[in-house]
Amino acid sequence: MVCPYSLGTPGGVQNHVRDLAEALLGVGHEVSVLAPVDDSDAVPPYVVSSGRAVGVPYNGSVARVTFGPRTAARVKSWLTEGQFDVVHVHEPTTPSASIIALWSADGPFVSTFHTWQVRSRAMSAAASLLRPALEKIDARIAVSENARSMMVQHIGGEAVVIPNGLYTARFKGSPRAEWIGDNGTISFLGRLDEPRKGLGVLVKAVPALIAERPGLRILVAGSGQADEARRAVPGRFRDNVLFLGEIDDDARADMLAGSDIYVAPHLGGESFGIVLLEAMAAGAPVLASDLAAFRQVLDGGRLGELFEPGNAGELAQRALRLLGSPDEREKLRSAGLSAVPRYDWSVLLPELLSVYELVARR
Repeated sequence: MVCPYSLGTPGGVQNHVRDLAEALLGVGHEVSVLAPVDDSDAVPPYVVSSGRAVGVPYNGSVARVTFGPRTAARVKSWLTEGQFDVVHVHEPTTPSASIIALWSADGPFVSTFHTWQVRSRAMSAAASLLRPALEKIDARIAVSENARSMMVQHIGGEAVVIPNGLYTARFKGSPRAEWIGDNGTISFLGRLDEPRKGLGVLVKAVPALIAERPGLRILVAGSGQADEARRAVPGRFRDNVLFLGEIDDDARADMLAGSDIYVAPHLGGESFGIVLLEAMAAGAPVLASDLAAFRQVLDGGRLGELFEPGNAGELAQRALRLLGSPDEREKLRSAGLSAVPRYDWSVLLPELLSVYELVARR
């Protein structure tokens, strides 16, 4: 597999690649992952470095990728030495090792498209340049209908939809007493210095939430500098908001399991919403921005509450209503737990393997 983004930086694509690699290894396949690796990154033994990453602004975030002659040499060497039955390239339109892999060999190639935007000028402008490489792809996968429609719009062709997956059993956490609020617990998980993750919207809702429920605990977890977000919380409410920093998988599961509501106040740029599935797997009722990707994961609102993106007042209103309604929270919790097994890697891996087998036979 080729991952375009640094594995040392949290992200949906990186998590997807790691989980898929583990799933494939678990059923006896040999796996090699080519990805950017920085000096401080701790990576699994199946990872081969495509070089040190550099930050490139993209889609409201900063993508850490590798590109250039040195990366090209590493890609070619990896492909030559590997003699792989299948090369699975993630985000093949990203200027990175992914597109270089397509330029450097003839396949067989499988590609997964993760990104969604309403319109990408960059992708439209680059389509003709990328087309010779993209035509080498033997099978295309999109993680959602939105990602598939973006691919069709800008590149053409078709793709099968196989969503992002997770190991649902890993989210059976245990609530930690020190994280539980007397008047309920709300949690947020996302990169703190990435505005599109919407932490600022949640912070704006804090006064209204705590005015109604003085013992409410709000947990904020994720990488990035928390100073600015902490300063934005009015002084008299800061004891209610606990910034946990970057947490490991066990703490993540415990935080979600102890949450009366998981809030996803993202502002845009999402193609799927794996964090919603993680919350559902842990039994946390979900309150999320009404983005196309989130609406799809939440089945139009059946599996979680939706509110207008960026509207802190509506976020507070809907959160307070849920906190005051245990029956409604239990309804969402049960619906989420029933729906999430569809996304377990035990279900998704056979779908991916059928794609691999198809292109390998070709």
